[in-house]
Amino acid sequence: MDLQDELDELIDTPYEVYGRLRDTSPVHRIAGPNGDPAWIVTRYADVRAALADHRLSLDKKHALEGSYRGFSLPPALDANLLNMDPPDHTRIRRLVGRAFTAHRVEQLHAPIRETADRLLDSFGSHGRTDLIAAYAGPLPIIVICELLGIPDDRRPDFRAWTDALVAPDPGRPQAAKEAVVAMLGFFAELLAHKREQPGADLLSDLIGVRDTDGDRLSEDELTSLAFLILFAGYENTVQLIGNAVLALLRHPEQLAALRKDSSQLPSAVEEFARYEGPALLAIRRFPTEDMAIGGVPVPAGETVLLSLSAANRDPARFPDPDRLDLGRDAGGHLALGHGIHYCLGAPLARAETEIALAALLDRFKEIELAQDDLRWRPSMRARGLLTLPVTYSS
Repeated sequence: MDLQDELDELIDTPYEVYGRLRDTSPVHRIAGPNGDPAWIVTRYADVRAALADHRLSLDKKHALEGSYRGFSLPPALDANLLNMDPPDHTRIRRLVGRAFTAHRVEQLHAPIRETADRLLDSFGSHGRTDLIAAYAGPLPIIVICELLGIPDDRRPDFRAWTDALVAPDPGRPQAAKEAVVAMLGFFAELLAHKREQPGADLLSDLIGVRDTDGDRLSEDELTSLAFLILFAGYENTVQLIGNAVLALLRHPEQLAALRKDSSQLPSAVEEFARYEGPALLAIRRFPTEDMAIGGVPVPAGETVLLSLSAANRDPARFPDPDRLDLGRDAGGHLALGHGIHYCLGAPLARAETEIALAALLDRFKEIELAQDDLRWRPSMRARGLLTLPVTYSS
């Protein structure tokens, strides 16, 4: 299978494509997103085991020449947790993990709700809007930028850079490279400013760690960590919120049930993540030794892609998996990963999604899709809408 040949179908109906693969064989040899060879794993049990298998490295030094390696970034952005194994991964995750504990995220609930309400205030009592551009997109950018201490006027830039990396425009082949150059300049300027004028924010804290104990965090690691927190803090959450709203609008009986009992929101967010999570594929991995996945031999150094979307729709784990069921126990879904590389910002993403949905449903008693022909971002990794046109009324 060549992923590029299946691009249109993967974007529009990924669960059908990966479902066919899952039903025929647990592991397939494919041509990856750039045409280089890779292996794709689609069954829940195999994907979950692989996510926690220490023999599957994220470090590109273990990749064979000619294998798919994912994003190509300069060292100042590439030295991040998505390319690291222990002990470096453990060291850096420990440094930043305190910002995303359940207690710290709980303290953010009120500011997140205030931000959500402020965005909704601009809608008026009724009308039509694009919920991605006006709500699901701005909310996570505002939250993560305030956590890091990034000025308001730079936030739209970062949304554009992120979109250029994750879903590049075929008509602008240089856009991704331009975004990388722009981000490097942005972070260099921002870090210099924070060194001169530190604030009560996470980025200033990390700079303090770097400058007082250089062995704990290199300059490239500092820059890459800032990039990853900002990138992932926006990317995963905007898609999770947008996909959740779409799922509710396409399942009015589930929407009515949630309106009737909003205490079900936390468990509903888990089902939204399982049903239409923010990522189709986990970050690529490279076996450090010859190994078997699902009984299929995979040589050392070849690229392994783990299909989170196929695993979360595996009927062997979730009965009737293609049905949205907010009463389902969706615990154990893999939308945010598993093992030591489980999404660092998962508590924050869950909180933002839950609060965003609660604020939206509290504000508007009627919300409907304004059109059916929705378009998904042209990405084989991310699962998110380009736009979500709705009509609404309070």
